Amino acid sequence: MLPIVLGKGPETQLQVLCLGAHSDDIEIGCGGTVLRLLSEYPRCSVHWVVFSSNPEREREARSSAAEFLKEATESNLVIRDFRESYFPYIASQIKDFFETLKQSVNPDLVFSHHRQDVHQDHRLIADLCWNTFRNHLIFEYEIPKYEGDLGQPALFVPLSRKVAEQKIALLLRHFASQRSRSWFRAEVFDGLMAVRGVECNAADGRAEAFHLRKCIL
Repeated sequence: MLPIVLGKGPETQLQVLCLGAHSDDIEIGCGGTVLRLLSEYPRCSVHWVVFSSNPEREREARSSAAEFLKEATESNLVIRDFRESYFPYIASQIKDFFETLKQSVNPDLVFSHHRQDVHQDHRLIADLCWNTFRNHLIFEYEIPKYEGDLGQPALFVPLSRKVAEQKIALLLRHFASQRSRSWFRAEVFDGLMAVRGVECNAADGRAEAFHLRKCIL
């Protein structure tokens, strides 16, 4: 399998945009990849956007992002309070925010939800991401859930065992409000990374996977 390199390697000054409908989505979907990017691209800056929160979830999101992004050269955290589970019904408001967002950041790489995600909030963010960032490299991450919509991603980012364990530890540490949910377990997060690690023959047996729709060589 032929690997690809972002920019010109570690000296590249990457501008990364991370989009998550809810407070823990970015960390679950691409947290390990963000940690790896920041270790391998020391000149990386990250714009991190969470669309739905309440006071408790905002505190969790801020403390989590601070740890995930502590190696970033520059980071900008934006947390909004759009009504959870109602995104399709307030789409015009979220679209207005996307129009403002594109004036403030011109990313080299965007992490966003998968357009085939069955969660209505996730799907709307994915649709508006593609509508807004039309000439950008977009990696669509996956979120494990009851509905079973993971699909067959084509892009894999191998992770060291240390990074995979760090991702899980940070998730469990910062999102106490989610611990009662049946899917919010270390075994779920590690299991998905293990399956994706098998699919890309990762050296340490762990990887995150993404749907990549357009890429220019």
